[in-house]
Amino acid sequence: MPTTQNVERIIKDFSGAVKQYAGAHLFFIDGLEDRWLEKLMSSPAEPFLRVSRDVYLNFWATEAQAFSLNEPGLFFSLYSPPKLDIAFKPARIRIEEDLRFASKMIANVCITLNEFPYIRYYMPTHHAPLGALKPHAETRPPPPPESSSRWRTGLARGAEARAYEAVEGDHATKLLAFFVQTNLEEYKKLNPEFAVYPRNSPEASRPRATLLITDRTMDMIAPYLHEFTYQAMANDLLPIEKGNKYTYKFQSSVGAYEDKTATLSDSDTVWTEVRHMHMREAIDKLMADFNKFLQENAVFKGEGAASLNDMKEMLANLPQYQEQREKFSLHLNMAQECMAIFERDKLPLVANVEQNCATGVTAEGKSPKHLVEEMVPLLDSRDVVNLNKVRIVALYIQHRDGVPDEDRRRLYQHARLSLAEQDSVTSLTHMGVRITRTASDRDTNKKKFKQKNNEEEYELSRYKPVLKMVLEEHNAGKLDNSLFPYVKEAPSAAPLPSSLRSPPPQQTSLRSQKPSWHKAPRPGASQSEVRGRLIVFIAGGATYSELRECYQLSNILNKDIYLGSTHTITPRHFMDDMKALGLAGVGSKSLPNGMRERQGQRSPQEYYDEKYFSQDAPPPPPPAPASRSVPRERERLQAPRLSPANSATSTATTSSVKDEKKKKKGGLFRF
Repeated sequence: MPTTQNVERIIKDFSGAVKQYAGAHLFFIDGLEDRWLEKLMSSPAEPFLRVSRDVYLNFWATEAQAFSLNEPGLFFSLYSPPKLDIAFKPARIRIEEDLRFASKMIANVCITLNEFPYIRYYMPTHHAPLGALKPHAETRPPPPPESSSRWRTGLARGAEARAYEAVEGDHATKLLAFFVQTNLEEYKKLNPEFAVYPRNSPEASRPRATLLITDRTMDMIAPYLHEFTYQAMANDLLPIEKGNKYTYKFQSSVGAYEDKTATLSDSDTVWTEVRHMHMREAIDKLMADFNKFLQENAVFKGEGAASLNDMKEMLANLPQYQEQREKFSLHLNMAQECMAIFERDKLPLVANVEQNCATGVTAEGKSPKHLVEEMVPLLDSRDVVNLNKVRIVALYIQHRDGVPDEDRRRLYQHARLSLAEQDSVTSLTHMGVRITRTASDRDTNKKKFKQKNNEEEYELSRYKPVLKMVLEEHNAGKLDNSLFPYVKEAPSAAPLPSSLRSPPPQQTSLRSQKPSWHKAPRPGASQSEVRGRLIVFIAGGATYSELRECYQLSNILNKDIYLGSTHTITPRHFMDDMKALGLAGVGSKSLPNGMRERQGQRSPQEYYDEKYFSQDAPPPPPPAPASRSVPRERERLQAPRLSPANSATSTATTSSVKDEKKKKKGGLFRF
């Protein structure tokens, strides 16, 4: 990481009389500031530096088409409201610092993919900027001077009037989009070869990519719904750590059960084939693949597995196929656990109410007139866990676009929600959702994307994330420009000439060269196989249902769609964060002590230095001083009197210590 501390450590390693290394190859995972490069070049380390390169990999590639900033704490920076009026200004400084940091990581993704994309950003129509970006006297520029002339409009008053009014549209998505644009333009100035390809390469025909920047408020339904595709359902219901670590009971070849921790990654072909399937389809696929495995290896005579229990019994008799046994055992265990929770927690009834609230229609396509009658028994039931009751209440309030305060209080009473759980629902207001409504209130002007009815879909999986419709409309050229404006130029209707992808005259740079390990087309690939790219970033967290839609639309639209976010969320994680949203994150898992107070503006380098500061390792203990011979008279005074028993013990101890020293010495030399 290009921090001040790391640069000083490098210089220190070559500043002493004894050099630590014969030479050093420096690779910084983010861009190193020029002043630090100059300091390295003028330091005693310079003769030993073989190469210094920025690789722009300061992000987490979680899946083949997904990346994360791994910054769950940014959720509170984006949406937590300042408690006092005087806190607005430092909070505004903090969120701008956080957004600049996030923009550099998003730019790193574009640089790694060698893409200089068009950038569009989400501009909500139903709420003002949230959190610290909310228009406030402490952060708003001074109002323009008023003139007695009636004809002087805001435009005539000039920049002062426009600056005063601009804060009304300072949404986090807009600031982030402009920061990313600035970062990419600065990189392009230093690296003219960025985002261009040789004329004869297949990638020269690839259309310029588009980056869509949105945030969690665009779709507040998706984080609450129960999803029943394999990956989303497993991460919702099972104790999977960080989206990829799952511990389960595995039956060894000797028949004993032991705890085993598996990693769910793209290297697991069973996982990648079934993770986006509906759970019923995933179970059928697992059993079909298992029976095919038995037939191909001729390890079982008779009929194949007809159920998950049959698979479990047969797996115990396949010790010679260890790797395949582990994969099937893992997904068998996950599927069984999910289905057990599905029945135990009454999820068929809960999910039916959720889908009616989310879509606004029943499975038959009619208006849900009896929604309250279906919902209240579930809220009263002690068989339904409170976490699911919170989900129902939050979805119902959004379905009604707010409810009277008395109705909301009654819902809390029926569900017997704790104060923290009530806060989780009330915090919807910090996300731009209206929760209180009177008889005279009109509907909010939030743009609603029409849900397409599919006769083949499952009744409990009717709702589709808003992101799906946004991507489809963008691909068709129908996405509203007022809802998703471009930062700069928009693509023209005519296809771009291939010369725009051809390289400029060769210019070499001493330190900043574009990475060459981004995904390249296969050798011999035709131009028709080089697909266009669409990069999506969701500030505030992305759900697994949105990730699934990106994979599926990639195949349907014939595009490479990459989904990035500040972090990936599950319903439980999201609701826990909502409990602490009004407390600036205090008590949350990601920021248990809350957000730190910011005093004054800092440079980007100071921000990096604080964020990635690491304590130096303690110095090694000094060597023990050599033992000196003690004068015989002093030795006689210090020596204790030993009984025969003590003498024997002392002799044995001394000999054992000597033997141990010999062993250690021998081991050291052998090493």
